Amino acid sequence: MPMPRLHQYTTSIRWTGNTGQGTSSYRTYERAHEIHVQGKPPIPGSSDPAFRGDPARYNPEEMLVAALSSCHMLWYLHLCAEAGVVVTAYEDHAQGTMEESGAGGGRFVNVTLRPRVSVTQASAVEHARTLHDRAHQLCFIANSVNFSVVHEPVVETG
Repeated sequence: MPMPRLHQYTTSIRWTGNTGQGTSSYRTYERAHEIHVQGKPPIPGSSDPAFRGDPARYNPEEMLVAALSSCHMLWYLHLCAEAGVVVTAYEDHAQGTMEESGAGGGRFVNVTLRPRVSVTQASAVEHARTLHDRAHQLCFIANSVNFSVVHEPVVETG
């Protein structure tokens, strides 16, 4: 049996929300931080506004949903290219649901992907729709989470 290929990803995070008092109390600090990957622009992060975060910055929950959506899209486009299905547009309006536990933590319970895809040939629409199932099976991120990830694709010519 062949050895699996390993891929490593390195990120760094820097908290930028010290307002001068550090974490002396829950209300004295901002949740602002920056996510860095070498050679790329920083991503401004915060917590969800429900947890005193800055709504103008990305929160981890949004980024998790975006990672699932992006992974699915990239696999889907790959599979379409291999199958000779020409995609001319792809858009997804994904939504995740997280529930808080009584202990202050929480977890995601599901994510729904809603990709809307345009293909060049009407004869390819049904095949293009079925390729979403295969993309879901191959998505690295979807295979790594412990909650339901479903997709509700719309495929049309255009």
